Amino acid sequence: MRVTNLSQLIVFIITFTCLSSLAYAHNDEDANSSIEKNAQLFQQLLDDHWQHENKEQLFFRNDPDAFRTKGKLPDMSAVGRDRREKFNQTLIQRLGTIDVSKLSENDQVTYKLFAYERQAEAKTYQQLDRFFPLNYYSGYHSYFAGAPANMSFLTRKDYDNYLISLADFPRYNQEFLNDLSEAVDKGYVHYCETFRNYDKSISKHIVKDVEDSVFWRPFANIPARISEQVKGKLQQDAKQLIMQKVIPEYQKFYDFFTQQYMPNCRKTAGISSVDKGAEYYKYLIEYYTTTNMAAEEIHQIGLDEVARIRAEMQSIIEDVGFKGSFSEFIEYLRTDDKFYTDSPRDMLEKASYITRMMAGQLPKWFSVLPRTTFDIKSSPNGGAYYVGSDGSGTTPGTYFLDTQDLKSQPLYTLEALTFHEAEPGHHFQSSIAQEIDMANFRKKLYHSAYGEGWGLYSERLGKEMGFYQDPISDFGRLTFEAWRACRLVVDTGIHAKGWTRQQAIDYLAQNTALSMNEVIGQIDRYISWPAQALSYKIGELKIMELRHFAQQQLGEQFDVRKFHDQILKNGSLPLDLLEQLTKEWIEKQKI
Repeated sequence: MRVTNLSQLIVFIITFTCLSSLAYAHNDEDANSSIEKNAQLFQQLLDDHWQHENKEQLFFRNDPDAFRTKGKLPDMSAVGRDRREKFNQTLIQRLGTIDVSKLSENDQVTYKLFAYERQAEAKTYQQLDRFFPLNYYSGYHSYFAGAPANMSFLTRKDYDNYLISLADFPRYNQEFLNDLSEAVDKGYVHYCETFRNYDKSISKHIVKDVEDSVFWRPFANIPARISEQVKGKLQQDAKQLIMQKVIPEYQKFYDFFTQQYMPNCRKTAGISSVDKGAEYYKYLIEYYTTTNMAAEEIHQIGLDEVARIRAEMQSIIEDVGFKGSFSEFIEYLRTDDKFYTDSPRDMLEKASYITRMMAGQLPKWFSVLPRTTFDIKSSPNGGAYYVGSDGSGTTPGTYFLDTQDLKSQPLYTLEALTFHEAEPGHHFQSSIAQEIDMANFRKKLYHSAYGEGWGLYSERLGKEMGFYQDPISDFGRLTFEAWRACRLVVDTGIHAKGWTRQQAIDYLAQNTALSMNEVIGQIDRYISWPAQALSYKIGELKIMELRHFAQQQLGEQFDVRKFHDQILKNGSLPLDLLEQLTKEWIEKQKI
C-alpha cells in the first residue's frame, strides 16, 4: 500500500496496529495454550503415577515404620517387580516430553523432585534390596504385625479390609520367602552374630491362644456403632484366619529362618564382603544421604564431629563437679538407677510432660504449626520412633516409646528423644507435609537425610529454646549428637573399612553415654541396615549449614521462624534440592 496523504497514513497506522494486535493476541493464545497443555500433561503423569502407586500399595521412599494394610497386600513377586520397573520407565520417558521451563514455579519444584525419584527408583531394581527385607530391628513380618497400631478401625469396611489382608498373608509371606531362598543360594545373607536371636521376632507371633495375638487386638474392642451380629461375625472370621492362615505362615517363616537361613549366615560383618557388596554400599550411601559423598569423606566428618562434641561433653562433666574420667562418668550414668524408670506408665507420662512444655514454646520459633495431633504409645516391636498420620483425618501421628526394655532408655536422653520424634521433629515435618497443597506423592515421601536430619536439628534447637536445664539432660543431648556422629565412623568402618562388630561396639561405647544394651543393639542395626544411619548427621549438618548461610546473608533481616517454615514447607527433599530452594528463598528475602 502506497501512502500519499495524511489521511491514508492514519488509516495505515490504525490498520497495521490492529493487525499487529491480532497477531500478538493470536501468538499469546498459542503460547498460553502450549503452557496449559504442558501443565495438563504433567498433571496427568502425576495422576497416573499416584493411581498406580495406590493400586500397587507400594509407595516409593515411604517411611517403612508407617506400613499399613488396606485389603490385598502388595505384590512382592518377580512379576510384580518387573511390572513396576516397566511402569517407572514409561514415566521417565513421559517426563522427557514435558518442558519444565513452561511449568509454574511450584510445578517446577515438583517436576525436579519427581524426576529425581523416578531415577532413584530405577536404580533400586538393579540392586540387591529385595534380598534384604529384614534388619536387626524389623522386617516385613514385624511391619505386618505392627500395622494395626498405625491404623484406625472405625467402620465395618475397616475390619473387612483387614480380614482381606490377613487372608492374603500366605501369598505375601511366600513371595518374601522366595527372595530369601534365592538370597541364601547367592550368599546375600545377614551377619551371623547380629541375627543370632532374630528368630524371637518371628516366634513371638506363634501363639496358641488367638486372643494373645497382636492380630486379634483390633477385634477385641470393636466400636459399639457396629451391631452385635456383625461384631460376632467379624470376630469369628478373624479367629479362623489368624489360627489357620497367619500363625501357620509365621511358623513356616520360623522354620525357614532357623533351618535354612541362619545355617548359611555370613561370617563377616560388612556388606562389602558379599559379591558386589562394595558397589551396593555406595548405592546405599547415595540412597540414604541423597548425596554422592564417598565413604572415606563421611568417615572423616564423623571423626571430626566426635572430637568436637566430646570436648563439649567433657566441659559438662567438669561443670557438675564429677571427680573421675570420662569413661567413669559414662559408667555412672549407665549404672545408677536414678537415671532410669521401672514403670512403662512413668516413661510415657514423662515424655508427655516434655511435649506439653515444648508446645508452649513453638509459636516463638515457627509461624506455621501443624493442625494434626499426635499420640504417645508403647511401641509394639520395641524401639522408639514416630509414625505419621495416614492423611485421612482418622489417624493421629504416633510417637512410639520402648517400654519393654526400660534399661535401654535412660531418662537423661528423654528430652532429646522426644524433640526428635515428636515436636518439633518428625511430627512437624510429617504433618505439615500432609496439610500443604502439593502433589500427593510428595506427601508420602520420606528422604532419610532430610527427615532424620531435621529430627537431629530439632534436638539441638531445643537447647536454643531453653530446654535441657538439667546439665545431665544436656549431656544426654550431646550423647545423642555424639551417637549420630559416631554412626558416620562405625557404619563406614564396618562396611567400607573392614571393622569387626566388636571394634564398632567399643568405639560407640567409648564415645557416648548410651546404655550397653543400646550400644550393642545399635551396632547390630548398622551391620544389618547399611548406610541408613549416615543420614542423621549428614542431614543435620546440611540444615545447620543453610541456617548459618541465611544468617550471614540476611543479617538483621534473618527471621528464624521464616527459616524454619521454609525448610518444612516443601515436604521431604533430597539435600541438593533443599539447598537450591533455600538459597532462592534467601535471595527473595533481600528484596
